[in-house]
Amino acid sequence: MRLRVEFTTEPFDLDVAPAHALAAREVIEAAELDEVDVGPFGNTAEGGADVVLTAVDALLRKSLEAGATRISLQVNVVGEGEQ
Repeated sequence: MRLRVEFTTEPFDLDVAPAHALAAREVIEAAELDEVDVGPFGNTAEGGADVVLTAVDALLRKSLEAGATRISLQVNVVGEGEQ
């Protein structure tokens, strides 16, 4: 199964990327995902279910540890394929 995750971390700071946003970006970019799009107002990543779910777990933990007060995420099944 293939999954797509979309997420944002808060609080926002448009002048400087907050530590929690940088932590989330590091997790997503280090994961072995097929597609990653990181931006200032939202982020998406896509890959096999196991890889996406592992990345989401790390993203939540590291972003909260780095000061996130809210993390919004949505996970969608986007197709069948390798786990």
